Amino acid sequence: MARENPYIQLKTAFESQNFQSLYLLHGEERWFIDQLQEVMLKHALQPHEKDFNLDILYGHEVDVQTALNACQSFPMMAQRRVVVIRDFDRMKDNTLFKGLAEKPNPACLVFLVCAGKPNMSHHPYRAIKGSGTVVEFKALFPNQVPRWIETLARERGFALEPKAVQMLAEYVGSALASVGAELDKLATYVGDREIITAEDIVQASGQTRDFNVFELQRAIGERQIDRALHITERLLQQSSNPTGESNMIVAVLSKFFTKLWQLASMQAGRIPEKEMARAIGVSPFFLKEYLACLRRYDMRAIDRALFALLAADFELKGGSQRSDRLILNLLFRNILAA
Repeated sequence: MARENPYIQLKTAFESQNFQSLYLLHGEERWFIDQLQEVMLKHALQPHEKDFNLDILYGHEVDVQTALNACQSFPMMAQRRVVVIRDFDRMKDNTLFKGLAEKPNPACLVFLVCAGKPNMSHHPYRAIKGSGTVVEFKALFPNQVPRWIETLARERGFALEPKAVQMLAEYVGSALASVGAELDKLATYVGDREIITAEDIVQASGQTRDFNVFELQRAIGERQIDRALHITERLLQQSSNPTGESNMIVAVLSKFFTKLWQLASMQAGRIPEKEMARAIGVSPFFLKEYLACLRRYDMRAIDRALFALLAADFELKGGSQRSDRLILNLLFRNILAA
């Protein structure tokens, strides 16, 4: 299977009922795996066929021989059987699956999911790789997230303005489960509208036009400490979970300064702006805002900001008895120190 975009390839194959006998999926981005399992089950079996032809097993619970018996069984009044084994790498004696991999049951679709990273040079994984479809879903890089936001929004029947895509990418991070949950919330918020705006992102997050984490990032980027502190105080006041809000602020600003660090390195190497934008996952239009910030922060200041953010993250997660407000106040003063 081609390495590029395996999720889309497998999803399309499953929706076309184009199945193979054996799959092994693993990797850090579990959202892809969970979604593919749902799509596969939807199209491999009719609802009335699942009672007698579907087994969902867990490697740390099931005996290997019981699992093999299920995989070697034949369907009852259906075209195929389906056996899903989650945490396959935690199954005791799973090397016995080598025989099944070398001679798969053509009447059974076996869908194996590993919790960790399997050693593909050892059996049963080497045998599975030889006869089945093996796909690793790695964690996304930040520059890949905007494209997936657009893809998942399109699957839900709407589109996002470019600025809305960028804001959502900054807000939710790179975990697709969080992206999907936020898009579902946005879909409920906008109703039948087909275009989601930047204002929708702000309003759906429970923040306001003037007091939100994106305006806070802009204030920090422009070195406006009084405005940054004012926005932060409003954010904490209107939040039902100030500690969670504080952690989110640190996460967003950490991504912001990481991108500045990447841009500073690329500028030193005279990389074209279009390539810079693609590397950090923003549109060329929004790149201008980041480059403007680079005129206010040299590499030494960026390093100081990242160190301060790391320390604040530690404190917010139990490493200090200071209040959230004091931690953030000290953080901004450290970032904006002359």
